[in-house]
Amino acid sequence: MKRRTINRIAFVSSDTPEALAARQALEKMYGSASQDEADVIVALGGDGVMLSCLHKFMNTGMPIYGMNRGSVGFLMNEYRTENLVERLEKAEITPLHPLNIEAIDKDGNEFTARAINEVSFLRKSHQAAKLRVSVDGRVRMEELACDGIIISTPQGSTAYNLSAHGPILPIDSPLMALTPISAFRPRRWRGALLSTQNTVKIEALEADKRPVNAAADHREFRNVISTTIYQDATAESCIMFDHEHSWDERILSEMFKY
Repeated sequence: MKRRTINRIAFVSSDTPEALAARQALEKMYGSASQDEADVIVALGGDGVMLSCLHKFMNTGMPIYGMNRGSVGFLMNEYRTENLVERLEKAEITPLHPLNIEAIDKDGNEFTARAINEVSFLRKSHQAAKLRVSVDGRVRMEELACDGIIISTPQGSTAYNLSAHGPILPIDSPLMALTPISAFRPRRWRGALLSTQNTVKIEALEADKRPVNAAADHREFRNVISTTIYQDATAESCIMFDHEHSWDERILSEMFKY
């Protein structure tokens, strides 16, 4: 592994007291460059601030290194103040490719967004959503009655997807996980593994009676009637992990938890 040289670090943080205090301490120890001049961005907080940085610096080549000052922090490294430059120079960079979502709402408005973790569809009333699922232009499920459905990337497979009992995907797998949320009919359907070459279309049936919202990471679209999702291989974000605790190791550890 070729070791990079880190001369300038830009620190960003969430607005929690823990993250702000960590940022102040690190800036005092290591200085703080502007984000335009930095060799690396160090994000302090939880997975939310990391996702925000990955979106903001997409397609810039800027690597993002997170340290956990939040709750779960699956996308973050352990928070330590000592030897930060050495850790950054040894850290492994993993490229991430987002999902694109093209959505149409009931008024005919069109929206586009990118998702690094997942695209999710959720009922917004007391009644179950009814969804039609197509893959590459062919209807694969005429009607799915459920609370919602998730299309997850490998990096997002340990997030909402895992809570919905979806599979954990190795980070380098060319796969997407399609996972139902509380499927009512067909009750036994547990989802599907799809290639990143596939294009998925989700249509809301009886949309006036059973309205559905769609979300791409932190962006939400209300009253959608049709959405198309596919991986954008031309877009890329760069995330960094300590070399002794790589993403592969994190995912393997998660797979064998019980």
